[in-house]
Amino acid sequence: MKTDFQRAFVPFLDKRLDEEAPLIQVLVGPRQVGKTTGVKQLIAQRDSPTHYASADDVLTSDRTWLLEQWQQALLLGQRAILVIDEIQKVPNWPETIKGLWDRQASRSPDDRLRVILLGSSALQIQDGVTESLAGRFELTRIHHWGFHELQQAFDYDLDRYLAFGGYPGAVALEHDPDRWYAYLKESIVETVIGRDILQFHRIGKPALFRQAFEILCHYPAQEISYTKLLGQLQDQGNTDLIKHYIALYESAFMLNALEKYSAKAWRRRGSSPKILPGCPALYRMNAGQPAIDNAEERGRVFELAVGAELARLPGKLFYWREGNAEVDFIYQHRGKLYAIEVKSGPRKSRKGLDAFCAQVPNATPIIVTPEHFAQFSADPADYLSRLEH
Repeated sequence: MKTDFQRAFVPFLDKRLDEEAPLIQVLVGPRQVGKTTGVKQLIAQRDSPTHYASADDVLTSDRTWLLEQWQQALLLGQRAILVIDEIQKVPNWPETIKGLWDRQASRSPDDRLRVILLGSSALQIQDGVTESLAGRFELTRIHHWGFHELQQAFDYDLDRYLAFGGYPGAVALEHDPDRWYAYLKESIVETVIGRDILQFHRIGKPALFRQAFEILCHYPAQEISYTKLLGQLQDQGNTDLIKHYIALYESAFMLNALEKYSAKAWRRRGSSPKILPGCPALYRMNAGQPAIDNAEERGRVFELAVGAELARLPGKLFYWREGNAEVDFIYQHRGKLYAIEVKSGPRKSRKGLDAFCAQVPNATPIIVTPEHFAQFSADPADYLSRLEH
């Protein structure tokens, strides 16, 4: 990795901390994508005194432990920064942080702590900040590494990204498929399931839950019915069970399940999901080997790569299908609508794109190809806006 590389959230967060009275900065995202590394880069480049602590490093984290970290940071002096990693491991942390934050309101801005909270469980953290810290925080989602970042940091080309992309810690293991697979499986997927999901949610059959993730990852960028998914589980279940499993994996940033676009919300909720694993590596890991040896599979993984980039944008992401006509992605944000077709080979028809735009004339049709993917990945929102009507 190039030693001077920083993910985009580092300068973004640096700017926020320089504000006169910044809010609590809450960072959530998958494990092993550089949240802690980025914050440590930020700390190293600032002159501000900083206290860093991780709830993963102690056997028992409670309100007293959190109070101790807060007080240590206060003793550092003006404009001090407090960083708490894996904050979701501390019981009742939202109420404790709220009390400590509100107590310093009478201090001058320079005497107040700058607070950064990090965590790997989006569901736990978002519920906590929404219920207890309303009006006191800003939430930043840190996602898997996209193609542009891996290209900048590790000189990736597109083929390498489609085979391995998503986790920088796995880059050094790419030459040894068995080690690469073991790292993804044990250090990331099993850790997420065991520590970020099962630790906080009651799952009656953990083995079934794990199997569901493997099955879901076998359908990159594909629409699949809940009934078909259930049919592949080696146990009894119902659609509510699989929907619950999908929601938990979404909350841990492991996948996205897109609804079918419709102007009527009730029709969206009843649609079959289109599955997007969080990055190509998660699909390739479950495929059993990183080589992509046919054009159809490459097209699916490339569509996944485009969808993963779109899913990181603010707004809502859907797919669309009506009969045999379909559009890969429908992106909606601030009153604008984009119909996005992913084309990785010469044969893909435009009839779905034409059919959708005939029904929704205000939609902007967009075609993303491998030739333009680097430009798209560098700034997807800018790429779309430059192609508007």
